[in-house]
Amino acid sequence: METVRFDELDLYPQVLRAIKEMGFEEATPIQSQAIPVVMSGVDVIGQAQTGTGKTASFGIPVLHKVDPNNKKTQVIILSPTRELAIQVSEEIRKLSKYMHGVKILPVYGGQDINRQIKALKGGAQIIIGTPGRVMDHLRRKTIRCEAVNTIVLDEADEMLNMGFREDIETILEYIPEDGRQTVLFSATMPKPILDITKKYQHDAVTIKVVKKELTVPSIEQYYYDVKRKDKTEVLTRLLDYYNPKLSLVFCNTKKMVDELSEELKSRGYMAEGLHGDMKQAQRDRVMKAFRSGRVEILIATDVAARGIDVDDVEAVFNYDIPQDDEYYVHRIGRTGRAGRTGRAFTFVKGKEVYKLKDIMRYCKTKILAMPIPSSDDVAQIKAEKVMQGIGEIIENEDLKEMIEIIEKQVNDSDYTAMDIAAAFLKQALGQVNLENDRENGEIDWDNTGAEEGMVRLFINIGKKDRVKPGDILGAIAGESGMPGKLVGAIDMYDKYTFVEVPREYGKEVLEAMKNVKIKGRSVNMEPANQK
Repeated sequence: METVRFDELDLYPQVLRAIKEMGFEEATPIQSQAIPVVMSGVDVIGQAQTGTGKTASFGIPVLHKVDPNNKKTQVIILSPTRELAIQVSEEIRKLSKYMHGVKILPVYGGQDINRQIKALKGGAQIIIGTPGRVMDHLRRKTIRCEAVNTIVLDEADEMLNMGFREDIETILEYIPEDGRQTVLFSATMPKPILDITKKYQHDAVTIKVVKKELTVPSIEQYYYDVKRKDKTEVLTRLLDYYNPKLSLVFCNTKKMVDELSEELKSRGYMAEGLHGDMKQAQRDRVMKAFRSGRVEILIATDVAARGIDVDDVEAVFNYDIPQDDEYYVHRIGRTGRAGRTGRAFTFVKGKEVYKLKDIMRYCKTKILAMPIPSSDDVAQIKAEKVMQGIGEIIENEDLKEMIEIIEKQVNDSDYTAMDIAAAFLKQALGQVNLENDRENGEIDWDNTGAEEGMVRLFINIGKKDRVKPGDILGAIAGESGMPGKLVGAIDMYDKYTFVEVPREYGKEVLEAMKNVKIKGRSVNMEPANQK
């Protein structure tokens, strides 16, 4: 079934506003099917895996059933664990952000019951809890069910596995059968669950989301065992090694998108981020730049990436492993289009390997472990690509004038033609020492991203080095002799910092900061956004 937009589902404006604020536009397959059915008031059996967006599948409809003016409990949601109960309550609370008067309360074992009783006395229309603790409150009559019209059994198979069958059946007996809607979600449908559905549901509608199989065999799939702190370094090595025309990098959070795009830009890559907090005009600008090739690397969340339709994407990087198996399929399916061969790379560490195995089982595919390319590997592949380009120039271009210049240089100096060729290759690979450029005064200050009259400098230390803006300002002023008040904006991130200084002091500051230490850490400073 095709997915639908949330604004096509006849939802309250308050709920739509909250959904939009959370960064979602399009419902997942289970949400597309379940929301209209649950909203209709019938009993529902939903079969869906964890991480498919099923919380919103029942969370959105129950918000439409709740009367904010009635403080009595109207909805009970049972979850197998305290962690899930908290997670579900947080998500429904976000969805109800603009529904004034609606109170959501999680109750679970391990928390002081007297605190829960006090909270329950204040009234809560929606209660999310573990079976044992809900049972306890029912016996104490601190939860009353006379106004309950909906009960949701979330991850019912897990609750049965944990021995909660009797508790669930007892809770169901407490809730008035007349007018009750019973909604059950489960990843599997063993006989005990089917028994519960027959006993406590009437004419239930079954919704089953059949996951699509992977249909992109032309995609080469690899994974790398990478520590979190090394992810960016490994990503840049792979970008340099494979040199894809266009790349998509997926992160699980908007914060990570912002941080990574800034870091890649600081290293000279043509990268931009895309996520739900950006205005539509911003999104359109970024996508236009990506389609035209002015941006070569697009970093995005799963939600923001929906609708990206670009044929020339040669590589997809899962910087963060996707939370849902189906997301993996959607992600890598954006490369290898129109008969082209694409590559997909996934970074994992520790227990994430088990998640990767789940993905492989679901996709019925192999994702091969690969060693991380060394610096020498990257240099070698770069050299091969440069030499390939040189071969094409030799074949197709008139080089007579260039040969004369080199011959003159050979005759006027002690250099051989081989020395000159090697120097040109080193320059082409970007391995010429920056200090040589500085000595010659050949620094391009026009592309650092600073305000007019200022230059923006990159420093390889940040917040994680326990460095403060004052430390950087003091070092620059102390080493260069430039008055501290002339230092402009200082933007600190976890691993690096940008600082602006007047253009006329730029070269002086770079020279002064050579071999300087801040808080015991050696400092490398260079113009920002230099390739």
